[in-house]
Amino acid sequence: MRIGFGYDNHRLIENRPLYLGGLIIPSDKGEDAHSDGDVLLHALIDALFGAMALGDIGDHFPPSDDRYKDISSVTLLKETLKETKADIINVDITIILEKTKLKDHKVKIKENVASLLGINSQRVSIKAKTHEKVDATGKGDAIECYAAVLLSND
Repeated sequence: MRIGFGYDNHRLIENRPLYLGGLIIPSDKGEDAHSDGDVLLHALIDALFGAMALGDIGDHFPPSDDRYKDISSVTLLKETLKETKADIINVDITIILEKTKLKDHKVKIKENVASLLGINSQRVSIKAKTHEKVDATGKGDAIECYAAVLLSND
């Protein structure tokens, strides 16, 4: 068994879509990033690479490389899954976002993440929290995500 932990954050800006788990979530702000900025998938990718001791997302998909400009994070996740080649036991994800409430979107996000990973949705946990108006995330100027994965590496 291997455990991986990932984290990502991005500033939020107007006139950009908000991507979470490969889906566009209705919001007045989206992630400011080199790629599509999907913090959930970026944290998950970091957790997968971390579990396999393969570095982090920046090592594999550096923001300085124009090949990754505006790339879909779903594409990055697919490449990560090819490289890590481990069986995913479960995934636990926490999204921290102040202003766009995710209650009505968590089931769709969970199902899409499970589909992208090729696992049963009962193996995916999606939680949404706020920062209680503290710091940039709490003021609605940023989004954060934490991800933990448990892998079987036979």
